[in-house]
Amino acid sequence: MKTNLQKILSVSGQAGLFLFINQANSGVIVESLSSKKRSLFGMQSRMTSLSDISIFTTEEELPLQKVLEAMRDYLSSEEAPSAKADPAVLKEFFDKVIPNYDRDRFYVSHMKKVVEWYNQLRSFASLDFEEKEQ
Repeated sequence: MKTNLQKILSVSGQAGLFLFINQANSGVIVESLSSKKRSLFGMQSRMTSLSDISIFTTEEELPLQKVLEAMRDYLSSEEAPSAKADPAVLKEFFDKVIPNYDRDRFYVSHMKKVVEWYNQLRSFASLDFEEKEQ
């Protein structure tokens, strides 16, 4: 089954990724990808769809889906480096996967989030993505 990144959410202050289930009167119903536990996040929660995230490169902004696909192609069936890995390891990894990433605007903190999301999608969803709807 293909993963729709428009329905995968990152919620500020919450660990892990969430699947959008439905809109509710007081917020959004989501399901944790890892625990399958459903929660309600109010409208004041900062939620970001993974399809809305891009990575800075020297030429343009690269959509997260393209980054994740490049990681999948590079890693094959392997896991990405841990988010707790040494910053030099993460930089070296992204040098190989996205050689033209913008070293002034794509920070190690961003790299940690991307590898964490990749590993969660690999474990609990699919790295085969639906095309983004216009």
